[in-house]
Amino acid sequence: MMLNWLKHKEYPDFWNQYTKYFKDRKNNYLHTNRFVVFDTETTGFDFKKDRVLSIGAISVVGNTMDVADSFEVYLRQEKFDSSTVEIHGILKEGRIHKISEKDAIIQFLYYIKDATLVAHHANFDINMINTCLIRLGLPKLKNKVIDTGILFKNTRLCSDKTKHYTLDELCDFFNIKMHDRHTASGDAYITGIIFLKIIDFLTKAQNITLRDLFYNQKRRGLL
Repeated sequence: MMLNWLKHKEYPDFWNQYTKYFKDRKNNYLHTNRFVVFDTETTGFDFKKDRVLSIGAISVVGNTMDVADSFEVYLRQEKFDSSTVEIHGILKEGRIHKISEKDAIIQFLYYIKDATLVAHHANFDINMINTCLIRLGLPKLKNKVIDTGILFKNTRLCSDKTKHYTLDELCDFFNIKMHDRHTASGDAYITGIIFLKIIDFLTKAQNITLRDLFYNQKRRGLL
């Protein structure tokens, strides 16, 4: 009975619209695929207790970041930790326009559609978004995800496969200036540059497809 109920559970229109984008088979070409590089700023690192403060994202199509196709939203803070303000700079009140968690998720889903998501240490950001979805009574994100940290370690650019590379360390490696570090939009932009630099290296080395970018134990170190 429970499984039958889950199959026939009615979801809101915005979720149904989001899932429609996944009905068509996605192409495997890098130059036509839409990537969305994103980052979240949060009140902490506990998926259940902490909350998302802001989401920043920017799209990448044809090996180019499209600044005109970007996303930024700030969420109202029910949980506030003043000790973290010096990191993310987001005050509980302040002058920044903030919206509810539900509205932020609706807007984020509308923006990403079926894009391939890209993030640095993506597991954290994906889990924070998925926890928001669970609180809304919804399933988890359906998008495929690329972690720039894992992607970097799977290339010949990386000399130490055991190291846990931070965003700052990859900025140093690729000589990227860290503007607006520790803001969701700023970190998404920086991650996007790192992603493009890795893609540029890979496409010069060999002919790769979208499928090659996802972690695969058998292909580790081959890119």
